[in-house]
Amino acid sequence: RVPADEDTAINGCWQPGPGRELFDTVRSELGERPIIAEDLGTITPEVEALRAGLGFPGMKVVQFGFSGDPTNPHALHNHVEHAVAYTGTHDNDTSVGWYGSLDEHTQHLVRVALSTAAEDIAWEVIEAAWQSPADLAITPVQDLLSLGAEARMNTPGTSAGNWRWRMEPGALTPAVAARLRELTEACGRATKSAAQETTSAVD
Repeated sequence: RVPADEDTAINGCWQPGPGRELFDTVRSELGERPIIAEDLGTITPEVEALRAGLGFPGMKVVQFGFSGDPTNPHALHNHVEHAVAYTGTHDNDTSVGWYGSLDEHTQHLVRVALSTAAEDIAWEVIEAAWQSPADLAITPVQDLLSLGAEARMNTPGTSAGNWRWRMEPGALTPAVAARLRELTEACGRATKSAAQETTSAVD
């Protein structure tokens, strides 16, 4: 809750929400819905318990996993099946921009964890997400196109210059689609029919 006359949220405070009652009502009125819990940032044990009790998958962001802390929930070795793995989200830099902004030590941690020389970092991060045990893996299209920080979608805490990136017509070429299909099949994330549909879509 933030007072209406405040310019920022710094003087706001957390208030208890309806908790499970809200979601039980949604289920009773609308049935089961595919909900992903955005459990990023500072999350209390009570919120974690609520998410787990409701059976909602949480988020694992590959870019967040290289802190050097072995208990980091985003570290690749801590990913779980009941989750959604992301290379990054709309609030992150692209994987190319992210890697380029890291200090030398963290870049080293990334290269070691991914067993890579970081010569094609966007696709190497995509591959890490695709190899995650998480049930679902997602990447922003900017990573498919190996774009840098100029293609970042949003920078939290800023009020200008966001949500302006647009994909150029024809950017998703048959070559990009074929590469994605090959990786998706290799990581066990595709069915034969899905692969055939992808081929038809880019012909």
